[in-house]
Amino acid sequence: MTVNDRLHTELWTSWASLLRSYAAAHGLSATQHAVVEVSADQITLRVGSRWLKFTEHEMQYGSTQEIDEAPRAFALRENGTVTINGGQEEEMDLAAERLAREMLHPPQ
Repeated sequence: MTVNDRLHTELWTSWASLLRSYAAAHGLSATQHAVVEVSADQITLRVGSRWLKFTEHEMQYGSTQEIDEAPRAFALRENGTVTINGGQEEEMDLAAERLAREMLHPPQ
């Protein structure tokens, strides 16, 4: 395993942990709870019938009741930030909190 591979593994594990922590925190005031499933090549945040899936290069929202949205570009950066859909870099913890909040408290 190279340094880049080890760094990617550490960032991937950290991203999953941040999603799990913020989903649990937002779940305290939500009507549903979240489940975070983690593998070496995919992280999925599930809330009821909705899900948010991450791979090394993509992020995709979906639902068992609707047609899935098109994947968006996703990247974990070496400096501890993420980029989504080519947007500005965002701190990993802030992005994870925002995404967990959006999944557990969707707009009505």
